[in-house]
Amino acid sequence: MAPKKEEKHVPVSSSKGGKPAEIVPWRPESYMTDFDRYFDDLRRFDFPFAGSWLAQRRRILEGLPEIRYPRADLIDSGHEYRLVAEVPGVPKEKLDITVTERSIRIEGEAKTDIKEEKEGYVRRERGYSKVSRSLTFPEPVVSDKAEATLANGVLEVRVPKKAPTKMTGHKITVK
Repeated sequence: MAPKKEEKHVPVSSSKGGKPAEIVPWRPESYMTDFDRYFDDLRRFDFPFAGSWLAQRRRILEGLPEIRYPRADLIDSGHEYRLVAEVPGVPKEKLDITVTERSIRIEGEAKTDIKEEKEGYVRRERGYSKVSRSLTFPEPVVSDKAEATLANGVLEVRVPKKAPTKMTGHKITVK
């Protein structure tokens, strides 16, 4: 980091005869520091890019449902692909899974309605969100033989490949 230069403040007389004002030199690096701080704040959120974060905040402020993009792992086990996605709060009746030869799309809805009544107050909370995620398979699959299970908020979809991949490997030594 470069040493900080001493700033010169230039007194400017007031046309109304009041206390003299000062002009402070413009420092463009101060604006860049602000931009860096803004982007650091955006990176703290778990979204792939800032645009989705801004869109989510706008949807919430406008009272529209939040759209969540669940974490998902696509695992190649040789004869099939296994997709594991986190969809907490979404019941299996509200999940819509579409599998094509080259892609999979998961959509769902999660609704919450909590009502708590105690002496002196009533607490009521309602929530609604959508889940949406699409992935492309690296190789063609047999879409009509796909199977899905949901347990504890984790969705697992198994889709067989059209042509199984031979999983080969070789042993290596650590030096």
